[in-house]
Amino acid sequence: MGETWRAVFGHDEPYPEQADGIETAIETADRGGFAVIEGACGTGKTMLALTAGIDRVRDPDSDFERVVVLTSVKQQLRQFEADVRTINENLPDDWRPVSALTLVGKADVCPYSRERVGRIDESTVYDRCEGLRERTRNLTGSEGPTTAATLASEARQAQTGLLDSDGTASATPDYLETAGEPTPYLPDTAEYGDTEYCPFYAQYLDDLPEDGDPVEAVPFDFADAGLLDTEDLVGLSAGHGTCPHSMLGALLPHVEVVIGNYYHAFDPRTVDSFTGALLDESTFVVCDEAHMLEPRVRDLVSDGVADATLRDAESELTRVIQPVEFDSEASETPRAAGETGDSEGSKIPRAAGETGDDAERRSTGTDSQDAALVRGELEETDVSLAELKETRAFVRDLREELDRRVRAHLDREHPAWRTAMDDLPDDEIPLRDPETPEPDRLTEWAEGAYGDDVWVRAETVGAVVARALNELEEEDRERAAPTAGRVLGAWYRADHARYFRSIDLSRTWNEAEPPDSWRRAYNARLSLHNCVPGDAIADRLGDFGGGVLMSATLEPLSVFRTVTGLDDLEADGRPVVERTYGLSFPAENRASFAVDAPAFTHENRGSPGSESDTRRMYVDAVAEVASREGNVLVGMPNYAEAEWMAGELEARLDTPVLLDESSDDGATEALKSDFFAGGSKTLVTSLRGTLTEGVDYRGDRLHAAVVCGVPLVDTTRPRTRAVVTAYDRAFGSDGRGGRSGFETALTVPAVRKARQAVGRVIRGPDERGVRVFVDTRYARDRWNGVREYFPEWEREEFQPVSPDMLSLGLERFGG
Repeated sequence: MGETWRAVFGHDEPYPEQADGIETAIETADRGGFAVIEGACGTGKTMLALTAGIDRVRDPDSDFERVVVLTSVKQQLRQFEADVRTINENLPDDWRPVSALTLVGKADVCPYSRERVGRIDESTVYDRCEGLRERTRNLTGSEGPTTAATLASEARQAQTGLLDSDGTASATPDYLETAGEPTPYLPDTAEYGDTEYCPFYAQYLDDLPEDGDPVEAVPFDFADAGLLDTEDLVGLSAGHGTCPHSMLGALLPHVEVVIGNYYHAFDPRTVDSFTGALLDESTFVVCDEAHMLEPRVRDLVSDGVADATLRDAESELTRVIQPVEFDSEASETPRAAGETGDSEGSKIPRAAGETGDDAERRSTGTDSQDAALVRGELEETDVSLAELKETRAFVRDLREELDRRVRAHLDREHPAWRTAMDDLPDDEIPLRDPETPEPDRLTEWAEGAYGDDVWVRAETVGAVVARALNELEEEDRERAAPTAGRVLGAWYRADHARYFRSIDLSRTWNEAEPPDSWRRAYNARLSLHNCVPGDAIADRLGDFGGGVLMSATLEPLSVFRTVTGLDDLEADGRPVVERTYGLSFPAENRASFAVDAPAFTHENRGSPGSESDTRRMYVDAVAEVASREGNVLVGMPNYAEAEWMAGELEARLDTPVLLDESSDDGATEALKSDFFAGGSKTLVTSLRGTLTEGVDYRGDRLHAAVVCGVPLVDTTRPRTRAVVTAYDRAFGSDGRGGRSGFETALTVPAVRKARQAVGRVIRGPDERGVRVFVDTRYARDRWNGVREYFPEWEREEFQPVSPDMLSLGLERFGG
C-alpha cells in the first residue's frame, strides 16, 4: 500500500504510532472492517482517524463517500473541528478543501431560539418549530391559499416603525440578527392572514426543487468552504433568509466529514427523523471516546414513559373520543324548541365528566365538526372508537396501578413519607427480582387485566390520536399519546432477560398536587432498561462500511470487543484489528506510582465522617502530592467522597482547594476557569463526573493527578444488579467472554474511568507530571486487584510503592 494519506495528514511528520494506526485503519476499512485503537493521551488519535477516513473518501477507487465522527464529549468535538481546519490549511495547493459540518440540536441553529424571540427558546423550539413548519406547509400545499415564494416575499417586505426617543417613528426596519449576520425578516414569526408561519422555512420550501435533491436549495457554496461550524452555518443560512436546520439536513449527505454525537447514530428516533441517510456502507465511521460507547448506547436504546406523559395521553385520548361520543348523543337526543346554551335552567344534557364548556361546544355544533374530523382519521386507519376507549381505560388503570405500587413502596421503605416529603431521596422500585430474569409484576398485572391486544396496538393508536389532535388544535406541542404508545409497545415486545423494568422516582416539587400525594415530591417514570446493548451497537456498526473505534482507555480489548458486539461482527466476516499504543513521550518527564494503601472500600474506610486509619492514609497521600508546586487533580469514587477529601485538604494545604459538585455546564466551566487561572491549586472531583475525561489540561494546566479508590457504581441498585446478572448470562463462564458479569459490567468500566483521570497529565513531549493511583487494588495482583485490566506498558510504569515511600519517589522526580 502506498502512503497517499500523507497528503491529507495535517502536520509535517506523524508519530510512528500515528503512521501505523493510519495504515492499519485504511487497510482494515478497505476490507470492510474496524480498527480498534487504544492510544495514550497525546498519541494524536483525532488526526489519525481523520487522515485515514479522508484518504478513503478522496481515493477514487474507494467506495467511501464520507466520514462520520461520533463522540460523547463536547471538548473532543471541538478537537475534530480544529484538526479538520489544520488538514485544510496544509493540503497540497491543487487540492480543494475538505468539506465538513458539525451536527448540533435545533435549538442551536434556529434563529428565533438563538435570539429568544417569537416565543421560542430551548424549551419550546422543537414543538414550536414543528407547528410552524406544518402551518407553512399547509399554506403552500396543493390546497393552500398561496405559494412559498409569496410567504417569503411578504416577510422580506414587512416594515415596522420603531419609536425614536422623541416619539416619532423610525423609517429603519428592525430586522432579526443572529450569528453576527442580519436576516431579511423582522424579529418575530410572520403571519399570513390569521395563520402564523416561519419565513425561514418558507424560503427553504421555495428554493426546494420539485423532484431534485434538497441540496439544490442551499444558497451558498459549501463544496469549497471547508468546515462549516455552527456559527458559519447559521450565519450563511439565516443571512440568505433560509432555515439553518433544513440546510443542515440538506448538506448532510454531501459533505465529506460530519462531526456529531453518539445519538446521531445510535438513538433510533434521531436516525429515523434526521441522520438515517448517513448510515450505510459508503460511510467511514469514527467512534471517539469509544470506552463510553457501551454505557451511552445503553441509555439511548433504553426507553421509558413518565407518569405525567401517561396522564396527558389519557387526556388526549379523551379529547379525541369525546366529540364522537357527544355527536352521537346529540343525534339521538332532540333539543326542545328554543333550548340553548348552558345557562341556568338549560336542558342540554351533559355526558359523564362533561363540563359546561363541553356542553356548549356540543350545542353550537363545534363537536359535530370535530367528530367529522376524528371519524375521517379513523376511517383512514384500522383503529376503531372502541379501541380508543380500551386504550384510554388501559392507560388510566396503568396509572392507578403505578400509584398503588409507589404508595406501597414508600409505606414500606419510608413509613412517615407523607409528613417528611422534603427528605425523600431519588428512588428505584424494581418490578422483578433483578437477579431472576422473569416477567415483571406490572406486565403480569396488565396482561391479566387486558390481554395482549392493547399492548400490541398502543403505538398505532397513539399515532392516530396525534394526527387527529393536530387537525383539531393549532397549539404547537409534542403529543403524549405517541410516546406512551411507543413505550407500551416496546415494553410488551422486550424480553425479560436482557431488559429490566422498574419505576424510577426522581425528586421534584409540585405545589399543585395534594399535600398527601407522592406526586407532590416525585416525578415517576416507567423505565425499560436495555441491560446488554451489544447487539444494538453491532447492528448499527454493521450499517457502516468500516472505520475506527478509539480511546485512551479500551483495554482489555477482549472485553471491549465482546460487550460492543465486535466479536459478532467479526464472526459475520467483518475484520476487527487491534492496536495499543503507549506513551511515546520521554519517560523521564513523568513519575507514576501505585500506592499500596488499604482498598478504599466502604468496609475499610467507613462513612465520610469517620476517622478511620484508611481515610487518614489517603489524605496523607493526596496531601503529599498536592503540597508541591503546580495544579493537582484529585479523583474520588463519588461526589460525597470528593466533598470529604476537599474538606480534609483545606485544613492541610496552604494553596486553594476547589470542589467540583454535580452541577450544570456553566458552573463546571467557571470552576475550570478558576483552576486554570494561575497559581497552584487542587481540584477535587468525582471520577464519575465530567472533569476527569475529555478536558484538555495542556501545558502547565495540570502537574499531577491522584486517583483514590476504584470508582465502581452503586452495586446495591436494582438496575446495577440486573445489568450484572444479564452480563453473567451473556458473557460469563457460560457465555462468550468467560469473565464474570461483575468484571465486564462494573470493574472494567471503573478502571477505564480511573485511567482517564491520570491520562490528563501528560499531553505532549515537553510536559512533565505525576500520576498516582492510591489503592492496593492498583498496586497488587490479588483476588480483587485491577492491574490485569491495564495494558502491559501501563502495568510496567505504575510500580507499587508503600505509602511511606511516596514522598521519596516524589522527591527523586523533583516534583
